[in-house]
Amino acid sequence: MMESNQEYPRMLGAMLRIPFQAIVAKIDAGLRAKGFTDLRPAHFVVFQHIHPEGSRITELAERAQMTKQSMSELVNYLEARGYLERQPDPKDRRASIVRLSNKGEALNHAAREVLQDIENEWSSQIGWTQMNA
Repeated sequence: MMESNQEYPRMLGAMLRIPFQAIVAKIDAGLRAKGFTDLRPAHFVVFQHIHPEGSRITELAERAQMTKQSMSELVNYLEARGYLERQPDPKDRRASIVRLSNKGEALNHAAREVLQDIENEWSSQIGWTQMNA
C-alpha cells in the first residue's frame, strides 16, 4: 500500500490528454487565423463525426458519446451560422440528415490544412520515422 504523501504515477489517459489538448488549441488558433472566428473547440466534435453523405443527429451523438440534446444544440448553432444544412431523411420522414454546407466544406478543408501543418511541425521535432512508426 502506498503512503498518503507518496506521489501517484501519472496515468496514461492523463498523459495522452496533454497532446490532444495541444492539438485542439492549435486547430482552434489556426481556424481563427483563417477567419473561422465563430467556432469553439466544442463544435469540432460535429465535424469529426459527420459522414460525407450526412448523418442523423442521433448518430452524431452516439459517435461523440454525448446526449442527443447536447448534439442538437451544437448542430443548431452550426446550422444558424451556415456550416450545416438539414434535409429530410428519405428513409424516415420523422428524421433529418445533417450535411456540411459549402461553408462547412470550406471549414473542413481549412482544418485539414491546419492539421497537416501540425503534423509537419511535430514531425520536424520528433522525427519523421518516429512520427510514422
